[in-house]
Amino acid sequence: MNGTFSAKPAEVTRAWFHVDASGRTLGRLASDIARVLRGKHKAVFTTHVDTGDFVIVTNVEKIGLTGNKLEDKKYYRFSGHTGGLRARSAGQLVESAPERVLELAVKGMLPKSSLGRDMLKKLKVYRGAEHPHAAQQPRSLPEKF
Repeated sequence: MNGTFSAKPAEVTRAWFHVDASGRTLGRLASDIARVLRGKHKAVFTTHVDTGDFVIVTNVEKIGLTGNKLEDKKYYRFSGHTGGLRARSAGQLVESAPERVLELAVKGMLPKSSLGRDMLKKLKVYRGAEHPHAAQQPRSLPEKF
């Protein structure tokens, strides 16, 4: 009797992919990255197992946002104290920490559990075109996966 296939964590093989964020739109790029981090592009995808691959993103400072999002979109932090809510616009965050903008966008598309946090650890984001992962021989991530 053939049952449903379920991937085991020890059997998962992980590839490395490289993405150049120059001229790409934030949300569309983030959804492509989240798909690869989850492993949904693989035939062995299993919801409760991390079957995803590693993703390296370079030139993140050249990422684009459409419309008025640079001024209108807000990122909030709360310290837990009275009056401790801080808000920054997307433009301010892109200027100071463009890596954080992409990480937050991808994080919102992953599961809200320890599994999602493990998936996010496979995302490596860098300013500029250089990255220290040449030894992993990353393949280029296609525009449409």
